[in-house]
Amino acid sequence: MAQRTAIVDWCAQQLAVHQFRDYCPNGLQVEGRQEIQQLVCAVTASQAAIDFAVAQKADMLLVHHGLFWKSEAAPITGWKQKRIHTLLTHDINLVGYHLPLDAHPEWGNNAQLARQLNWQIIEQTGEQALLTLGQPASAMSALQLAEEIEQVLQRKPTLITANPHKPIQRLGWCTGGGQHFFQAAIDAGVDAYITGEISEPQYHLAHETGVGFIAAGHHATERYGVQALANAIADAFSVTVQFFDEANPA
Repeated sequence: MAQRTAIVDWCAQQLAVHQFRDYCPNGLQVEGRQEIQQLVCAVTASQAAIDFAVAQKADMLLVHHGLFWKSEAAPITGWKQKRIHTLLTHDINLVGYHLPLDAHPEWGNNAQLARQLNWQIIEQTGEQALLTLGQPASAMSALQLAEEIEQVLQRKPTLITANPHKPIQRLGWCTGGGQHFFQAAIDAGVDAYITGEISEPQYHLAHETGVGFIAAGHHATERYGVQALANAIADAFSVTVQFFDEANPA
């Protein structure tokens, strides 16, 4: 039977947590029982994910988006109190990894999105190696790229481009809320940039630079890293793993 401390220590080492400047704690966020047999993973520590972990009699809930963020109010009230109360009542550990999981070269969200879409990774660059550069498996237009993303992720992306038929040979991407890396991707010479979300300035940048911008969904682009990490934990510690997904359109 695996021990919580052993799993958390192993994750910290494998993900090089100490190297990242993050907006949240990485690792154990809510302490539960020490012995771990059943692990549930999810993108976000939502009430629905926590309730699923309770129903599965999980010992640990592993997520990408945890509970404590620098921009949030500190008091544990309302929805946050309910989530934490549920975890504590059922003695479930909450463990979360944010930027370290985005950037990991094998299990990370960027690496796993590339694997889903058969993109070749050339380089990890930018702030904390969160911008990934690469190329598609075959030549395609911006419109075809968006259609392929929709087919794989099962979510219609937002495509912003002055020329939907422009050939795409060089890609840049950062899963989740990585729209602020668009200029860095443009500077790196990409033909298209893919992330989860779009803000108002990206529309203008795409049209004025000729570089396509695709917002494929924050949740949709980050489904895969936490599953890859959970499966690696399962292999290393012989625990069982289940993935909880949500129909989150954001």
